[in-house]
Amino acid sequence: MIRILLFLAVVFVLGLGFAWLADRPGEMVVTFSGYQYQVSLMVAAVAVVAVVAAVMIVWWLLKALWNSPYTISRYFRVRRRDRGYQALSTGMIAAGAGDGALARKKTKEAAKLIRSDQEPLIHLLEAQASLLEGDHEGAREKFETMLDDPEMRLLGLRGLYLEAERLGDRNAARHYAGRAAAMAPQLAWAAESTLEDLTGRGDWDGALKLVEAQKSTRQIERDAANRRRAVLLTAKAQALIDSDPNAAKTAALEANRLRPDFAPAAVIAAKLLFRQNDVRKGAKILEAAWKAEPHPEIAELYTHARPGDAVLDRLNRAKKLQEMKKNHAESSLAVARAALDAQDFSTARKEAEAAIRMDRREGAYLLLADIEEAETSDQGKVRQLLSKAVRAPRDPAWVADGVVSERWAPVSPITGKLDAFEWRAPMERLGQLIDSDEDAPDAAVPTIAAPIEPAKENVIELNSAGSAERPTTAEASESGEDDVAPVNATAFAAVPPDAEAVEPAEELARLPDDPGVDPDDEDQKSPRKFRLF
Repeated sequence: MIRILLFLAVVFVLGLGFAWLADRPGEMVVTFSGYQYQVSLMVAAVAVVAVVAAVMIVWWLLKALWNSPYTISRYFRVRRRDRGYQALSTGMIAAGAGDGALARKKTKEAAKLIRSDQEPLIHLLEAQASLLEGDHEGAREKFETMLDDPEMRLLGLRGLYLEAERLGDRNAARHYAGRAAAMAPQLAWAAESTLEDLTGRGDWDGALKLVEAQKSTRQIERDAANRRRAVLLTAKAQALIDSDPNAAKTAALEANRLRPDFAPAAVIAAKLLFRQNDVRKGAKILEAAWKAEPHPEIAELYTHARPGDAVLDRLNRAKKLQEMKKNHAESSLAVARAALDAQDFSTARKEAEAAIRMDRREGAYLLLADIEEAETSDQGKVRQLLSKAVRAPRDPAWVADGVVSERWAPVSPITGKLDAFEWRAPMERLGQLIDSDEDAPDAAVPTIAAPIEPAKENVIELNSAGSAERPTTAEASESGEDDVAPVNATAFAAVPPDAEAVEPAEELARLPDDPGVDPDDEDQKSPRKFRLF
């Protein structure tokens, strides 16, 4: 666009110049070699412009003729490169689609048309073709050659990392991921694998630096980075709680500042403050965490903040927690436990039953059983409560990848993932899926009358031939026992022809929870086996 405007401007200026000369007539006299040439000024100007244009055209022709060999070779070279890039593009599409034969064919074609040092993608296409053909050794060799090229180094590390993961070599995979993370912290796969390696080795400081690098490169959001830092600082405080209490306290307080609602951070920070007799600050941390989400560890540590307190003082502290979070099962359970320790059985029973009404769980029934045993020692009621506890849903616990733990851990013991443990109820047992009416207040318990005399056992002695000697009919009638003979052809032959038919026995009464089978539906049953649909 700019060139067009410049061309129009030049033409406009030339037009103005010729118009200006046309309005001012004049003559131009040229004397050369004894001859005198006289022309008008307009003709002279036109002649000068024509000569300049002719010189420029001749110069362009001579230059084009001089550069024609290079131009021709450049044309064929560009055409060859375009064909190579077309083959490379087709090969990459084929590799993405899983067509190994076409990818290998286009790889060879692209390698002939384009030099690999000019286009590094040829190495990638060749490695992908080897993977599709199952030649993993050749693919690894190609990825290793990429490490020598600065542009392809990260790609080679990524390929070697995936191959190590496929072979199950976690050490090699983390080695390649660590090299990639050192070069480019913004790579998610490298950073995550390196983070798992650092946390698995307990290098909490290195993991914190890596999370900080992820945050600076905006690889993860600010809230996610703060969550990870809180988890890592809590793990660091747990590791240093005995060897370096001051460093552990600093890490725990920072973790609590980042996530005040994170129960493990609040618990360990308060525990370290209590060890240094700073009960007030530790209690405030636990109260803030309790208001966010009640947790049994918080209640246990809060009620036992001062070891010398009496049981009534601990009960009052538990009631203080209950005031902060009313109508919550954990609050009622905390008061019930403290009341049981204080021998206040009425309060303990009332709070335990309130917890069951709010959240029916195993621990509440077990606590109620302890209260019943401590107050009345009624073993029947205790066993009844224990049976209810078996069928009740399980209490919340720290769960990660199917592993249930009573204590929080920073990483999963199965996958090594950071912050995998969650406070939730484990998977329900199969028996808990069946509804039970035992919790009904007026449920009648069916009783089964025991026989007056135990039934006598029939003893059958074997003779030397190995056959059983059966008692005679008279002996059976005298003993009052039923003798059931096996049904065989001899038994059928012994039936008299004038014998009367015997009506079938009356159907047994069904139990209340037994739906039974309708006779009409039984006749309509298909003889085929059970089918889902």
